[in-house]
Amino acid sequence: MRDSSDKTPIWKAIANAVRGDLAEGRYAVGDKLPTEAALADRFGVNRHTVRHGISVLVEEGLVRTRRGAGVFVAATPTDYPIGNRVRFHENLIAAGRRPEKRMLALDERAATIGEAQALQIEAGDPVCAYHGLSLADGQPIAVFESLFPLLRLPRITSALSETSSVTQALGIAGIDDYTRASTRLTAVRATATQALLLQVSEGDPLLRSSSMNQCAAGAPVEYGRTWFAGDRITLTL
Repeated sequence: MRDSSDKTPIWKAIANAVRGDLAEGRYAVGDKLPTEAALADRFGVNRHTVRHGISVLVEEGLVRTRRGAGVFVAATPTDYPIGNRVRFHENLIAAGRRPEKRMLALDERAATIGEAQALQIEAGDPVCAYHGLSLADGQPIAVFESLFPLLRLPRITSALSETSSVTQALGIAGIDDYTRASTRLTAVRATATQALLLQVSEGDPLLRSSSMNQCAAGAPVEYGRTWFAGDRITLTL
């Protein structure tokens, strides 16, 4: 039997339900949500419980309150196409969002067996590891780690120290164009450090993308792992 302490709190279930409404496009940015009384009737609870649930969405930046006017949608999930060419800045601009990347760490280390296999190099070969945070309109939407083979791209570390754009850095390193060779998507839960960076709760759902980009000659130039906040991004294929 399931312990009652494991049940989802009602206020959290309300937040999840309204978050789902936003993800499905039921409300657009700027739309007013139903009143507390209407939501209380919908979920069969009192207004205090509704207010608790809505406050979570306010903290996440999804809605905002206006004294005497109600609650309004502040943000909706960002459409993010996954195709032959995946470009962070272009994707967000096309979705009407302001893109931003923040570098968290940049270092060189030895490739693990799995990383070497993805990049078609030998285990232990040097790679450049670029850790960062992706934002849309100032809101964190993903944390990522991109790995580049240093023997194939000896200038990539210095290039990434000059620009946060992978496309621009690859251009500096001599790769004028690259395409997405593969993408693997997996549902995971946020770790404590990921939750801190993404401003979510530990254990919240994330969508992990493992991808490999290749140059025109077919050689891998980037192996990336990205953890998207599950309710802030819609990946389209």
